[in-house]
Amino acid sequence: MSALSRRVFLGSAAATAAGVATPGSAAAHPAGNKPADDRADVVVIGAGLAGLTTARELSRAGRSVLVLEARDRVGGRILGHRLGTGDTTELGAEFIGPTQDRIAALAAELDVGTYRTYDTGDYVYYRDGQRTRYSASGPLGPIPPDPTGAAEAGVAIQLLNEHASQVPVDAPWQAGNAEEWDSQTFHTWIQQHTQTEGGRFLLHVATKAIFSAEPRDLSLLYVLAYIARAGNENQPGNIERLVSTTGGAQMYRFIGGSQLVPERMAAELGDRVQLDAPVRRIVQVPDGVRVVSDAGTVTARRVVVAVPPPLAARITYDPPMPAARDQLTQRFPMGSVTKVVATYPEPFWRADGLAGQAVSDTGPVQVTFDNTPHDGAPGALMGFIEADHARALDDADVATIRREALHNFATYFGPRALEPTDFVLSRWDNDVWSRGCPVAFGPPGLLLGYGPAIRQPVGRIHWAGTETSTYWTGYLDGAVRSGHRAAREVLTAL
Repeated sequence: MSALSRRVFLGSAAATAAGVATPGSAAAHPAGNKPADDRADVVVIGAGLAGLTTARELSRAGRSVLVLEARDRVGGRILGHRLGTGDTTELGAEFIGPTQDRIAALAAELDVGTYRTYDTGDYVYYRDGQRTRYSASGPLGPIPPDPTGAAEAGVAIQLLNEHASQVPVDAPWQAGNAEEWDSQTFHTWIQQHTQTEGGRFLLHVATKAIFSAEPRDLSLLYVLAYIARAGNENQPGNIERLVSTTGGAQMYRFIGGSQLVPERMAAELGDRVQLDAPVRRIVQVPDGVRVVSDAGTVTARRVVVAVPPPLAARITYDPPMPAARDQLTQRFPMGSVTKVVATYPEPFWRADGLAGQAVSDTGPVQVTFDNTPHDGAPGALMGFIEADHARALDDADVATIRREALHNFATYFGPRALEPTDFVLSRWDNDVWSRGCPVAFGPPGLLLGYGPAIRQPVGRIHWAGTETSTYWTGYLDGAVRSGHRAAREVLTAL
């Protein structure tokens, strides 16, 4: 093979302008700008879980494949950070839970173990200047015991689950009430089905925790489809699984960090993974495709685009995309989120009987988790800055974000939180190869008008990525599922 495909994946390098480093042991070889004239049966664009799963399945079926990744690392929206102690914490996607069968099976196959997310002790609810401790094992589960809104939020959640049960996971636009549901925002629905400020707040903060978007940004149908997909073929989705730690999507973490999964997949693929190779153009010709990247040109029979829809739209296509596909990606924005992690000599909040989880009406950090590594040290508090709060701090310097985040941590867990040994963050909105996280979301009209185009191949071009999955959209499991589906499509077409 030529110079482009001989450049072997060796590990991961420093990732962001803030100095965040991934846990790989060595830097990838830069591709440079040497032209190449490689050939493969299939080119996969993107070395996140979706792209690597696609490539792995195709390679195992005996097809030649080349993965082109824009970054200098693999993992996409998965990003590990090596702590000074040698332990790893996560600055991107990290959790898995019940019914997420595909990612669990993949991790086990790659010998990446899991452990329970720390969930022992009380949660903290901070609202209107009042700090309340509560148990997530109570009758309301993880719903904070807001005296004015908890019961009302519980009723609304049950109604949302009932509506979601009527939404086909593979074609939500075919739901009986699709037109009504896709013609309103989730904010409008909340206003109509709640009367108290407490109930509305609880639904708003849950929305931001799931989508990193405001309820006004989201179509009600998109929210219902997301709920319906929070399960598998045997267990219907529900909101409780989305928002819960024990028994929910945040139940487990990976020993050594979630980025071990894509790193080990890439190691298996070896020189079939090319880093520093952003794809600029895809040309369909009568007998195949030409994929033009900064590392050169590859000729293939098929191509799989495994990047978020807004980024897929930035590739130039020749001939151009059909109107439905192009209009879809024009309307499919990414969530807005910065993830912060503060580390301490020990997880001091545990001695106070706290689980490290907080829900708050005071930003910028309104949701937190205990992100301590598997061996119990150093202590790590993780927080999400999301939606309007993330956008408000988009131009802020790291020192400002650090100060405000640590103030939130201290409010929830005490003054020791003001003195971390380390503080790191990942500003996903500013990441040029993500432009937001954790998922692209649907505003009103998206699914009803353009939904079928999300997975429909265009000639020799196929689509993968967690946004295209019919189960666990937006999660690691959805990414893996999409890779399996895309690989089946391509193998059938070849």
